[in-house]
This record gives sequence, C-alpha cells and structure tokens, in this order.
Amino acid sequence: MESISAAEMLSALGHPGRLAVFRLLVRAGPEGMAAGEIARTLEVLPNTLSANLSILSQAGLTMSRREGRSILYAARFDRMQSLLGWLVEDCCNGHPEVCTPLAEMARTCCGTAA
Repeated sequence: MESISAAEMLSALGHPGRLAVFRLLVRAGPEGMAAGEIARTLEVLPNTLSANLSILSQAGLTMSRREGRSILYAARFDRMQSLLGWLVEDCCNGHPEVCTPLAEMARTCCGTAA
C-alpha cells in the first residue's frame, strides 16, 4: 500500500460520522446493510449519510450493491486489512512482544479464534 492511499483512507475515517458508518458496516459483516437501515441505526439524515458513504467509497473502504429496490453497503475488509497491515508493517523493531496484542486481536476477530 502506498502512503497516499493510506492517507486517503485515514482521512475518510478521521470524521466521527464516517467512522461511525464504517464501524457499523464492519459489525454488519460482508452482507452489509441497506442505506435506510444505516441512517435509522445511526440517526443521521439521508443526505448526510449519502455524503459519508460517498467519501468512504472513494477512499476504497466501502462497496455497494443493489438488491431489489435497496442499495446495500458493506465494508471492504480487504482494504481494511491492507491498511492495518501497512500501519504495523514496521512494528516492533526487534521487539515482537510489542505486536503480540495486535496479533491476538487479529486471531480473535470475527469469531475466528481457535
């Protein structure tokens, strides 16, 4: 991942409203959520949600698909994983114990713990 790409993603997440949308979509999983459901859950106006989803999409953090009359939005877990990997790729500097908590979180994420 390039620094510019990472900066765009971090900038998109650097707003409380967009961060709330992204975290909600992460919790929703790969199935995603309909725009109306996102707006109701977060208690935001549709036009505000639309702007936030647009910025997240432009940063490559979300994707959308049409199902019938609804547009479903989902987090792009591949991009999230790339960003997290990029953030910690130079971690530890010879001290692996620093990164152990991060590795444990990654293993337990989304119910994948052994």
